[in-house]
Amino acid sequence: MANHDLQQRNNPYDVTRASRIYLLPNLMTAGNLFCGFVAIIKCIQAHLITDCGEYAQLNPNASWTELYTQAMWFIFAAAIFDFLDGRLARVGGRTSLFGAAFDSLSDVVSFGMAPALVVFFLVLAPREDFQWFRELGWFIAFIYLLCSTVRLARFNMITKSMFHYQEADCNKDFVGLPIPAAAGTVASLVLLLLNLANNSRELRLWALALPFLLVLVAFLMVSTIRYPSFKHISWETKTRLRTAILAILVGVMAWQLQELVFFFLFFGYIIYGLFSHYRLGVRYAQMKILHRKVVKISKSSSE
Repeated sequence: MANHDLQQRNNPYDVTRASRIYLLPNLMTAGNLFCGFVAIIKCIQAHLITDCGEYAQLNPNASWTELYTQAMWFIFAAAIFDFLDGRLARVGGRTSLFGAAFDSLSDVVSFGMAPALVVFFLVLAPREDFQWFRELGWFIAFIYLLCSTVRLARFNMITKSMFHYQEADCNKDFVGLPIPAAAGTVASLVLLLLNLANNSRELRLWALALPFLLVLVAFLMVSTIRYPSFKHISWETKTRLRTAILAILVGVMAWQLQELVFFFLFFGYIIYGLFSHYRLGVRYAQMKILHRKVVKISKSSSE
């Protein structure tokens, strides 16, 4: 009887444990949601400054580029909070179905709605410059939001549903581009474009890359391409000296060339997943051809 009660308490699908609200992990999730909410507000304020003369007169010291930049940094801050809530929950053994659901709902706001809004307001909103975006802009932004929500729903189904997968199987890789990486890719490109605008360079033509990037990351989020999760990295993780030195150099460059380095880090993460998927497909095709040859040789020898 005592063993049965202990198993029930340790069972993550038990109603009591599933509904538990642990303070530190869920506080980090709340920080994630707060950053996403503020990022959306900053995007709306920036849009009002560019399109509403009365609002611009009421806020003469506000700059639309500065507000969009602040919004992007809040998205990055939300990604940090998202990383911390999962790490604290796993380290302290405080995972629960409530925490997973709360985290996913927060991710929809911070990494789904906020990037979609900034791209829509910055590039895709109906303007005289881009008339052909009038009927297409909202749909592209919605496709990104839809794919991010589907990606989170699929992730929850795989990891926290009635299918009791082993933890080792669930934590090796992400199936599909993780939504924080997708939002980080969009945010880093927006920061890079805003940096060009602040340096008096042309923004319009470069900004046209944002809709295509939004469609690409939307497709990758719902794909079956695997991306490394880095969940196995901890304070006890060992590495080579040259790898540690390279990581330090990347950190210094990221501090000095923030917009450029962040974009290439996120873009490199996307390319790495695509290249690994292609290499795996080539290896599978080679094994299939080799299997056919073996079968053919075995049949000819038996005859």
